[in-house]
Amino acid sequence: MASSSQLLLLWLLLLNVSSVSTDSNQHSITAESGQNIILPCQVSDRSPVLVVEWKKAELGSCCVLLFRDSQFDSEHQHPSFKDRVDLQDKNGDASLVLRHLTTDDSGTYECRVFLTGAKRNLVAEPNIIINLTVSSESRMVSSRGSRAGSSGLVIGLAVLLLLLLFTD
Repeated sequence: MASSSQLLLLWLLLLNVSSVSTDSNQHSITAESGQNIILPCQVSDRSPVLVVEWKKAELGSCCVLLFRDSQFDSEHQHPSFKDRVDLQDKNGDASLVLRHLTTDDSGTYECRVFLTGAKRNLVAEPNIIINLTVSSESRMVSSRGSRAGSSGLVIGLAVLLLLLLFTD
């Protein structure tokens, strides 16, 4: 019969397994106020980029950054991001450079990339969704959300659990 500590460990393992993200395009990033960060958005297709749109869910229809016709469209940009955002590269790397973070920058960001010659889709799925948390206290920047890191933790806990259950 398993002891209460073994049952607790099993429960924690199952809880952790249920929290593993199954969607590879969702990531979480934690950063510190005042820092500059890059929110990743890679384009796997080598076709020329027609439009890059970065939105923050909490802002509604306003954009964090809109790049189209080979130039930035500041008319549709939310005022809080003016002069603080840029693209890492305009040809294939649609990652967002976000400077001088504030706690107000915390939220859910979506990157959508439309390529030249791609099938026109008025409601494109996001290439990536990033949950950004900006803290006012001093912390190191961390990025998580890759399944490989979470899977390694789950496997390690499973091995530990098996060792505990079968070493009695």
